[in-house]
Parts: sequence; structure tokens; C-alpha cells
Amino acid sequence: MNETGSTMAARVLGPEDGEIAAGLGSVTNRFMIDAKESGGHFALCEHRLPAGVLAAPLHLHTREDEYSFVLEGRVGALLGDEEVFGEVGDLIFKPRNQWHTFWNAGDGPLRILEIIAPGGIEELFRRLPEFADGPDPEKLARLAESYGGQVDFERTFPIVERHKLKF
Repeated sequence: MNETGSTMAARVLGPEDGEIAAGLGSVTNRFMIDAKESGGHFALCEHRLPAGVLAAPLHLHTREDEYSFVLEGRVGALLGDEEVFGEVGDLIFKPRNQWHTFWNAGDGPLRILEIIAPGGIEELFRRLPEFADGPDPEKLARLAESYGGQVDFERTFPIVERHKLKF
């Protein structure tokens, strides 16, 4: 631990550095900084989605706020009852206890930098390859609950249909 209370060492991550792992479906996650490295203060991940892909079912988490900074492409997001779209350079704030999901709303790849505060839920992201054969609603709900979250598949499918998304 250094004088600031962090266990992190100074470093530089290149564009493909960090642990890269599958998410749900064709989503890929790049883990850049974990909660254990930041003393629990935050985590930093990059989410990569092909065109027309929904990242996750409609969900909420009770412990973390998320900040999604668009690096490449166009993101669509449902935040509560409001649908928004973000372009390169935009930041979308997803506060804890708010139902939300997001998708690639463009024709090319989407990359967003996800800042999670406090950190911890990135460990749920690491477990998503368990659903490589498709999301099992009951199993995913139990996993989300173990991280203080909830999922709503019933309200997810109208989003998929409205935007002609792959999930």
C-alpha cells in the first residue's frame, strides 16, 4: 500500500492490455483496473459490442454507480424510463438503483469505457462466460442478486424487438 492508501502501482496500459474476456453473447470485456487494485474505490473496464447487440438484460445494482464514456461508435441506453443515445466523447451516468441497459446503436463496433464506483461488480462481469450458451434467466438473476443487483427479462425483450437487437 502506498501513501495514498492504494495498492496500485503506477503503470501504462496499451490498447489491448489487461484481461480480455467474453461477456454475454458477443460482448467482450477488457478489465483494466479492479476494485482490489484501487482499494475498492473504483473499477475500470472497457466493453466492446458488435453492431446491433444488447449488452445485458435490463438491470439495476444497489451498490455501484456506473459512468460510460463512449470511445468508439454509438451507444443506446435505457435509463429508467428515458431512452438516450451517446456518441464518441459522450458520458452516460447510470446511478445505482436505476433500471438500465445499453446496446450498440450504430453500424460499426462500439467501445465504451466503464467506470464503476465503488468497484466490485466487475467480478460479476468475469462470471458472464458461464452463460456462453445464452442467458439462463433464473441463474443470471441469482448471480445478479449475489452482487446486490436485479434483472428484468420481461422488460428486456421489448427493447430487443424495438431496436432489432441481438441478445
